[in-house]
Amino acid sequence: MMALMVHLKAVDHLRGKGDRIAKVSFRGLSFYSRVVENCEEVANFNETFRWPIASRLDGNEMLEIQVYNYSKVFSNRLVGTFSMVLQKVAEEGHLELTDTLIDDNNFLIKTSVTIEIRYQPVDRTAGVWSDGELLDVPDDRDGFFTFESDSLLSGHSHGSGSSPGRTLQGSIPTFRKAGKGVFSAMKLGKIKSSRDDHKRGDEPAVLDMDDLDRKAIRLAGTLEPDTISLASVTAVTTNVSNKRSKPDIKMEPSSGRPVDYQISITIIEARQLIGLNMDPVVCVEVGDDKKYTSMKESTNCPYYNEYFVFDFHVPPDVMFDKIIKLSVIHSKNLLRSGTLVGTFKMDVGTVYSQPEHQFYHKWAILSDPNDITAGCKGYIKCDIAVVGKGDNIKTPHKANETDEDDLEGNLLLPEGIPAERQWARFYVKIYRAEGLPKMNTSLMANVKKAIIGENRDLVDPYVQVQYAGQKGKTSVQKSSYEPIWNEQVVFTELFPPLCKRLKVQIRDSDKVNDVAIGTHFIDLRKISNDGDKGFLPTFGPAWVNMYGSTRQYTLMDEHQDLNDGLGEGVSFRARLLLSIAVEILDISSPEILCSTDVQVEMVSNISESATGKMEEFFVFGSFLEATMIDRKIGDKPISFEITIGNYGNQIDGVNKPSSVRRKKKDAENEEEESELIQNSSEDEAEEDADLVSVSTTPPMKPVITDRNYFHLPYFEKKPCIYIKSWWQDQRRRLYNSNMMDKIADKLEEGLNDVQEVIKTEKAFPERRLRGVLEELSVGCSRFVTLANKDIGQSGRTKLDRERLKSCMREMDSMGQQAKQIRTQVKKNTVRDKLKLAQNFLQKLRFLADEPQHSIPDVFVWMMSNHKRIAYARIPSKDILYSMVDEETGKDCSKVKAVFLKLPGKKGFGPAGWTVQAKLELYLWLGLNKQRKDFLSGLPNGFEEMKSAKAGLSLHTMPPVSLVYNMKQVFQLRAHMYQARSLFAADSSGLSDPFARVFFSTHSQVTEVLGETLCPTWDQLLVFDDVELFGEASELRDDPPIIVVEIYDQDTVGKAEFIGRTFAKPTIKMCEEHYGPPRFPPQLEYYQVYRGNSTAGELLAAFELLQIGQGGRADLPPLEGPTDSEHGPIIAVPLGIRPVLSRYRIEVLFWGLRDLKRINLAQVDRPRVDIECAGKGVQSALIQNYKKNPNFSTLVKWFEVDLPENELLHPPLNIRVVDCRAFGRYILVGSHAVTTLRRFIYSTPDKTSNNWATAGDIIVNMDTEPLVRKMDTVVKLDATSDTVVKVDMTEEESDKKKKKKKKKKGEVEEEEETDERMLDWWSKYFASIETLKGKLRAQEAAQAEAEEREDLEIAAEAAEPDDLLLKGSKTKEKSKDKKSSKDKKKGHQAADGTDNEPVKSRVDELVVYNKELESEYGTFEDWLHTFNLYRGKAGDDDEHALDDDRIVGRFKGSLCMYKLPLSEEITREAGFDPNMGMFQSIPHNDPINVLVRVYVVRATDLHPADINGKADPYIVIKLGKSEVKDKENYISKQLNPVFGKSFDIEATFPMESMLTVSVYDWDLVGTDDLIGETKIDLENRFYSKYRATCGISANYSVHGYNVWRDPMKPSQILAKLCKDGKIDGPHYGPGGKVKVANRIFLGATELEDENGLKKQTEEHLALTVLNRWEEIPRVGCKLVREHVETRPLLNPDKPGIEQGRVEMWVDMFPMDMPAPGPAIDISPRKPKRYELRVIIWNTDEVILEDDDYFTGEKSSDIFVRGWLKGQQEDKQDTDVHYHSLTGEGNFNWRFVFPFDYLMAEEKIVISKKESMFSWDETEYKIPPRLTLQVWDADHFSADDFLGAIELDLNRFPRGAKTAKQCSLNMIRNEHELPTISIFKQKRVKGWWPFAARDENDDLELTGKVEAELHLVTAEEAEKSPVGLGRNEPDPLEKPNRPDTSLMWFLTPLKSIRYFIWHNYRWLILKALGLILLLLMLGLFLYSLPGYLVKKMLGA
Repeated sequence: MMALMVHLKAVDHLRGKGDRIAKVSFRGLSFYSRVVENCEEVANFNETFRWPIASRLDGNEMLEIQVYNYSKVFSNRLVGTFSMVLQKVAEEGHLELTDTLIDDNNFLIKTSVTIEIRYQPVDRTAGVWSDGELLDVPDDRDGFFTFESDSLLSGHSHGSGSSPGRTLQGSIPTFRKAGKGVFSAMKLGKIKSSRDDHKRGDEPAVLDMDDLDRKAIRLAGTLEPDTISLASVTAVTTNVSNKRSKPDIKMEPSSGRPVDYQISITIIEARQLIGLNMDPVVCVEVGDDKKYTSMKESTNCPYYNEYFVFDFHVPPDVMFDKIIKLSVIHSKNLLRSGTLVGTFKMDVGTVYSQPEHQFYHKWAILSDPNDITAGCKGYIKCDIAVVGKGDNIKTPHKANETDEDDLEGNLLLPEGIPAERQWARFYVKIYRAEGLPKMNTSLMANVKKAIIGENRDLVDPYVQVQYAGQKGKTSVQKSSYEPIWNEQVVFTELFPPLCKRLKVQIRDSDKVNDVAIGTHFIDLRKISNDGDKGFLPTFGPAWVNMYGSTRQYTLMDEHQDLNDGLGEGVSFRARLLLSIAVEILDISSPEILCSTDVQVEMVSNISESATGKMEEFFVFGSFLEATMIDRKIGDKPISFEITIGNYGNQIDGVNKPSSVRRKKKDAENEEEESELIQNSSEDEAEEDADLVSVSTTPPMKPVITDRNYFHLPYFEKKPCIYIKSWWQDQRRRLYNSNMMDKIADKLEEGLNDVQEVIKTEKAFPERRLRGVLEELSVGCSRFVTLANKDIGQSGRTKLDRERLKSCMREMDSMGQQAKQIRTQVKKNTVRDKLKLAQNFLQKLRFLADEPQHSIPDVFVWMMSNHKRIAYARIPSKDILYSMVDEETGKDCSKVKAVFLKLPGKKGFGPAGWTVQAKLELYLWLGLNKQRKDFLSGLPNGFEEMKSAKAGLSLHTMPPVSLVYNMKQVFQLRAHMYQARSLFAADSSGLSDPFARVFFSTHSQVTEVLGETLCPTWDQLLVFDDVELFGEASELRDDPPIIVVEIYDQDTVGKAEFIGRTFAKPTIKMCEEHYGPPRFPPQLEYYQVYRGNSTAGELLAAFELLQIGQGGRADLPPLEGPTDSEHGPIIAVPLGIRPVLSRYRIEVLFWGLRDLKRINLAQVDRPRVDIECAGKGVQSALIQNYKKNPNFSTLVKWFEVDLPENELLHPPLNIRVVDCRAFGRYILVGSHAVTTLRRFIYSTPDKTSNNWATAGDIIVNMDTEPLVRKMDTVVKLDATSDTVVKVDMTEEESDKKKKKKKKKKGEVEEEEETDERMLDWWSKYFASIETLKGKLRAQEAAQAEAEEREDLEIAAEAAEPDDLLLKGSKTKEKSKDKKSSKDKKKGHQAADGTDNEPVKSRVDELVVYNKELESEYGTFEDWLHTFNLYRGKAGDDDEHALDDDRIVGRFKGSLCMYKLPLSEEITREAGFDPNMGMFQSIPHNDPINVLVRVYVVRATDLHPADINGKADPYIVIKLGKSEVKDKENYISKQLNPVFGKSFDIEATFPMESMLTVSVYDWDLVGTDDLIGETKIDLENRFYSKYRATCGISANYSVHGYNVWRDPMKPSQILAKLCKDGKIDGPHYGPGGKVKVANRIFLGATELEDENGLKKQTEEHLALTVLNRWEEIPRVGCKLVREHVETRPLLNPDKPGIEQGRVEMWVDMFPMDMPAPGPAIDISPRKPKRYELRVIIWNTDEVILEDDDYFTGEKSSDIFVRGWLKGQQEDKQDTDVHYHSLTGEGNFNWRFVFPFDYLMAEEKIVISKKESMFSWDETEYKIPPRLTLQVWDADHFSADDFLGAIELDLNRFPRGAKTAKQCSLNMIRNEHELPTISIFKQKRVKGWWPFAARDENDDLELTGKVEAELHLVTAEEAEKSPVGLGRNEPDPLEKPNRPDTSLMWFLTPLKSIRYFIWHNYRWLILKALGLILLLLMLGLFLYSLPGYLVKKMLGA
């Protein structure tokens, strides 16, 4: 019986005194201990608890112990909890430990518990117990344990840690990477997962399905069949064991290499710019390049539609960090730079990460960087696209853009970013740095020292931080290797930011130029989380490690790029302590700084311990093998150096600061010693004190392996290194990231398997995928349990805590989703679910990347002669040790094959492909106190050799070398069968390949096969007496890898490298039987890599056979050399080489095309040789290539033996040779068909192939009356809508309305006008609308599907309330979308179809937004085109340069089938035995054809002139004829409408490649090619899709939709039926036609030009043609009438689109009747209109002026108006002076003539751009009328009061009265019903004027009563009107009050008027008062005299 026993011994360090009780829980069952009464510090429980268990103990299970203070009365109070994962117990069966408890807040407390656990399963599989075990250190799992000095020696015994090679890691059965069968990205041979395989070796090979399943179950124990891959039984190809880790196969660093990028930005328009009457210009900046749009005058909503292109050739990292900045500047001119209105910033990476790498028609929000309190400064509408090489951008179709101007809904922001972004401060605090390198020569320093006598540090560092295009610098710390800054750099940016990376660089300040010491990028996405429970960006304080070039100082550092952060650093440079914080600003607070300039401030220092506790780490490495050392290095002794940070770096390592150096020396030793004494017993301190690091191996002279490589003779003796170093203990970060990486690796492996299974079409991929998802969810839950304990550690930053939370949430939900998806995986959904699982993989990789560094990476350098030659960089997390398996690095204590490469740029290109050296390297990194197991992963069987210096304390010293006394002898057999698709290394376009196989220190070579890319060597290489060191059983699980390199033999010089691959051999120990299932091994495909790109595949098998006592005689025998010719070459033995069958391959030889000259001579008499597996056939000789490049004999065949397994089929080689005089042959070019699968002939399946769609019912015409069957007939009539759903464009429906109004009586004319109104363009625009609708519908459907998926997944994972919200939101969203769409459709339908005759529906064509070829499989339905290559393949990027290597094309086809073929095929009627399988193929005699090319327009051309525009024209080439349309160039246009057709006569096959190019016209110099597109007309001509002339949807004989083909539909149909040998067509009465067994219905009447109806069968025939794909057996989709969109490419800029051209091609054989004239598609001429605007009155205009005398408010009003784009024709009314109420009367007429394109709703303006322009440029802009109200001033500039802009197509109806007119007419423009002046013709009403106040709010500044009247040019001529109030048709004078007379001419009058009018009472009173006062004065004056008189009585 199984049981788990826990012995609870004691609990220490309790606080206070009291009764204690403990509770122990496991699997939900809890036991309580007895109560220990009255104990103080220690409670001795000494009790054993036992759980009998029925099922095996799982390593994920937990044991929990809780200690309580016991109380009889109250409830017990928890002291603390201890919980542990029982993984170690499950594995070893016994564990003793003392551990601290944690309290409820998850903080560590002093109290500790001592327990012993035993677990005894039934079969005693968990390690055997032994008591007196060696002293070892308790596992410091997750940093919970704080050891006092005494606890170290208290002798707790742990389970024996060395259960040999566990196959099941943890306890999750890992059957990873089950048999990948054939093809594997990297096969590491086959190793068995289960140990007892060799015992079962004699079982038969099992292939029965159920049996397999059962066997799999037996292997897996209790797992369901799903969790294991089926193939895992037949071959496990992973590395299951735990002693070796996988090598990386891609060698070349890709990051630093420059690539081509093109950024195209279209600035369409701007709206709502803040400011009055401005002249705005938009400045577009990318990085340091600036471009400007033209200036638009006096408008705050300018329309530009200007296109800018920026080209770059830089590495991706540099590109994506560049900032795109759009700024609006106003009043910029030559003299002044203008004032900035607002800017918008975003980095290129954000655009590139958008779907399709672009934003299309989005509005960028402008903000003012100098005033962050202000709100939005306006919007710019733009398109931004970033194209890398090989990206193709799908531009949404650009036709009459009527997209809703919904600013808020279309903002230029990535998804998930809110529209209202807030300002935030980014604080980057720079504390200090250490370990800086010298940045100056020591020469100067020595001179200085001699003079001044002081030693200076040779570096003056400062830190520069760069973000969002701004830079901030700290101060310079002079002469310091360990500078301390304590400064912060503050950026102010909008949040969430659109710039992803922050660049921190330490630089050395220098008088001449500053150079970077090291660079670090911080990705804001990794240090923040935007979810609901997310957090703002936060970082540190943490150390970041910087890497770059090697540390020795040279004046010209060749690797300086590395220090700037380009490419992979090759050496540690420095580490910098920094932290980042972000705070969102509250703009309303008054003390806020308004500008966004970078600030630098001081900050306070931070404590040492803030970044974690310093711990001593120990690195151990052992070099088991050093081979493949490049022979250039080979003659000098070589040693290897390992460094971590500056530790271990002997040449250019630690520079101690000079001032501190002396003092520190003494202090350090004391410090170290005291620390050690605290940490351990006395004797240990002594040993450790002289543990000096040994970081280099002793130099040794290499020995020759073969011509290219050397090796070091590390045979029995393997050198070791070890280094002690001190770092902050932040292992937790690495542990978490290791766990995630491991889950991700497993997932990736599983997904590759699933893809493999799908690719090789094996059974049950869904089972494997379910298994993968199961593993993923188990892994995620395991992560959550393990990471959960990560609490209370010193030095944890906010980011650590937040990141842990979010990782746990993510992993948890990912686990849930994986479970959920697993249940949905069905056979038919595998592919979709696979995509979802790949998203998981990306997310895992993203999460696993830890932004805060801890321990620097480890570098391995190969040194020769004290020079660093080559290096490998190993991330420290990969070799970090942990007690928990999942947390350990993937290469920790494993042997890893490490390939050394050249540093920096030297490693690019060919130099980087050759291996500098291959090491078998064992590494271990961990805390010094966990050091005991550091040798556990080495292959067993060694003795340690210590260094002689060590003296007494030998037993704890690490070894300096290991000596192996066990060695095994093997024979390796490499079965090299063949390779395919190799890289072309010679100028002939072929290679002379041979393979070199390396194993350990041996190498052998296959023979060289000349002139082929697909060599079949069929050769067995035998390596005898290969010695491997270590235990036999371990080697069986873990053989070293085999490296295979393929070279191209050159006659002179050394062989050239083609590529490399790795393999693992299948191993047979001497006691095993050589037989199934493992032997003989199967051939497998290995991907060959050349740098990062693939260079072919190798088909081979490898076996390693142990040679036992009996010597080689015991090995399975080898068949001796059979070939007498080849000498001693052994062929691959029978059991391994594939089983062959007889196949016949038929070849159709059609012709050769476009052969280029070879060695300057033209190809004249070519021949094609076909070869496959050694057999082949030659074509007939073409006698005169120039006269006729087609072959005279069409079909030939040959028979060949090929493997039965299709995947092993050898390639087929096509070679073209030119037969020259004197019997010489010259190779012209070759092509290898790598897979013949698409040419395998399958017999037509008579049952299923009859029907294109299963649901239809056959209509049998003869037996039953038709009536009852009506519903099953394929029904279609010419006028019904079933063909294409048409949304009528508005403009069409407008026309109809107009028509209805005008012509009431004249019915006869009606028809004509209809036809006259419609032209080809109507059809085109209607079709584009349809295309857009389709695309929208597709997008919506896709979005909906994704949404559904997300909801389903979320439903499982989310909390219920969350979900409701989400669900309802998404539903609302989709509802809104739908309803708006429906409304629109409704409108259009209603407009178009009400009581109109159905006839007038616009016929449509099909607009493809791609090439026609991509829709119809490049028209290779029977004629295939094979490109012929010659010359060396380019290495730039995979296929970039392949186009240059093409020397011609072979046209033909292949067909292969197994012999013998069934009889019935050859017996069919009319079977021509000469043609084999290629029956009914047209003859290839020359044929004359009329080719008619229609070019509609081009879009987004790459600018060719300095002004950012181009003057495009078309050139068409076909064979020798060339048509140049130079005189019709279109001036300054990047979106020209050509509307032209060109006729060219050609003869196929001589002239079959049509080139349509767009050139840029230049006045001086030659014209430049903008781009060209090539069309193979021949394939189109002969295709069964009938691509000669597209079939239109309807048949008509006149009008805009006239039938173009000289053959009528009925003739075409008859011919198709005849060619296809099918019955029909039979036309029946009542509009029916029967073809084969299908019946179609259609109209039978046709109308000619005169409107007469006559009977016809054409509609019926056309109906059948349009649905030809429904015809059984021969049916296919015929090419419809169409317009295709082809990308224009420029040979100078390969792979990057230079624009697109919309066009189509018709072809007419000359032996048929001639076609009619070409359709007229010339661009529509704009129609001339005149807009008459009468300004009647204004009201409530705000009053601006104050009166001099009275201070009264008034305004002198006038109104100004213009049509957008015609500012120079602006017109003003006269002035209404001195309006006191804001009322103005004008009766003034403006007249604006303009040219208008109805279809596109644009005004066309032609004007010269400047006085120097050669000719006029045409602009198209939307029709918008601007009206402004001004206040006239006499002496100063007029004041702008307000404006309104009316879009003449959609503007709100004017209000009836001034009262009803309000701002809402502008504010709620979208909701109000709108009218179009083009429909209404005449409109009168009141409209509001508005302007923005100080707070940027709209305010009403007046109202205008206006009348708009639109007339055509003809009408205008008939009834002319005058401007202003002039004749003809004058308006009456306005009735203005008297005031407005010119007061400064009659000042008195007006003064009287003003003063009297307003102040008469005041004046009268004043006069009265004055009279009174006068009288009083007189009275007082005369009183004295009078009195005297009186008194004296005079």
